[in-house]
Amino acid sequence: MNQLKQPRTITTLSGNSQKLDGGAMFGNAPRALWQRWSAPDDQHRIDLGCRAMLVREGDRNILVEAGIGAFFSPELKKRFGVVEERHILLDKLAETGLSDADIDVVVLTHLHFDHAGGLLAAYEEGSAPRLLFPNARYVTGRRQWERACQPHSRDRASYIPELIQLLEASGRLELLEDDGISPTLGSDWRFHVSDGHTPGQLLPEVAMPTGPVVFAGDLVPGVAWVHVPITMGYDRFPEQLIDEKTQLLADLFARNGRLVFTHDPRTAIGRVTQDDKGRYGVSECAGDVAALAS
Repeated sequence: MNQLKQPRTITTLSGNSQKLDGGAMFGNAPRALWQRWSAPDDQHRIDLGCRAMLVREGDRNILVEAGIGAFFSPELKKRFGVVEERHILLDKLAETGLSDADIDVVVLTHLHFDHAGGLLAAYEEGSAPRLLFPNARYVTGRRQWERACQPHSRDRASYIPELIQLLEASGRLELLEDDGISPTLGSDWRFHVSDGHTPGQLLPEVAMPTGPVVFAGDLVPGVAWVHVPITMGYDRFPEQLIDEKTQLLADLFARNGRLVFTHDPRTAIGRVTQDDKGRYGVSECAGDVAALAS
């Protein structure tokens, strides 16, 4: 087991929630199957969270992802099923005694708007988009950054051009190669690379005495997606994603690891299990956790 240089705590933070089409979220899985896990509304949408993870180590505050936030105009909030008007992540940070100005590092698994939109202040009519977290280094993968700067027509709508411009102009952007070595975060942080959903998605692993904790991003967005064949319609290469997911789950099961789920509306964290038929699942599931200690 790695010896940590300083004690850590993990807190999961639920930000703004969404309602999206269940068929899109479950790819080629039939509705008769996925509606058992996520009951759709009369518009065929399911409830989704946009969860972040706060890691406190020593006197440093590290936020993994920022959720969708509240930057959309009212008409786009309706289109993308954003439920709340306020920037909920900021409220949740305040409950821990922090503001966005207290965050030292923001780690972004990738730059789709439902994972990075919370970097922007809430929408104000007539005002230009404004970047939050003024004292933070923004850490993401180089290949994901390149994709965001020159997106494919298939995922162009998933990125926020104004956010990309603001991040670049901030002078506080750190781009990681696939080896995941971050001068800012240091050697205690490890990243798993995934390309099945989007190029260069980097999933951070936090070492804890009771087993590693991986923020699963859109490789495993919720408990239902732990089932290996289940993918999203938004995934770039579903078969590659299944292979990446299988590798991650096998690794975490062998090391008694846990996953933090960004899009599951009820379950924030669970420990990876495997049954006698080789099927993966999760146990010790919990809603948002506060100050899980190292």
